[in-house]
Amino acid sequence: MTHETLLALMAFAFVSSITPGPNNLMLMTSGANFGFRRTVPHMLGVGIGFMFMLLIVGMGLMHVFDRYPAVFSVLRIASMLYLLYLAWNIATAAPVGAADNDSTGKPLTFLQAAAFQWVNPKAWAMSLTAISVYATDESLGQVIMVTLAFGLVNLPCVSSWAALGQQIHRVLNKPLRLRVFNTAMAVLLVASMLPTLLN
Repeated sequence: MTHETLLALMAFAFVSSITPGPNNLMLMTSGANFGFRRTVPHMLGVGIGFMFMLLIVGMGLMHVFDRYPAVFSVLRIASMLYLLYLAWNIATAAPVGAADNDSTGKPLTFLQAAAFQWVNPKAWAMSLTAISVYATDESLGQVIMVTLAFGLVNLPCVSSWAALGQQIHRVLNKPLRLRVFNTAMAVLLVASMLPTLLN
């Protein structure tokens, strides 16, 4: 991989990781509802889970979709249904003071966040594009380079969204404000998946 290609890969990793999408909107919501520290497992699950996804896609999973397009169609439908479920949970989340007493008032765990990458439309778009464009000869070395590039860039990017959510928490000191914020985040979460699902 040339120096220019590596710089382009890092730029792609940054732009795709920092822009709004299901992961970042959920991390901002978690930061606002539960604080930065309680959101750390969620952040690590996103970062490490996406790296694992890149490796698997780069090692040949994308060829399965080429050969069996129906599998990808089923995955898109499952992704949409699960994101709608998450959006509902966000919209109906308990107020900050009652979060510990409510079954929906818990941040995602590391494993939940890592598993979420497999039904995240933006994560699929990012991984398929990254492998197709930057691991052109499909060698293990190039796949590892793409994965490491995202590993370096992704975690700081997603962490910034959780930190932003924690700052927003300062103005969400009333249940009505939190309800409005969570509802808005749920709507944005649904909206964020539409472009990827419709392509």
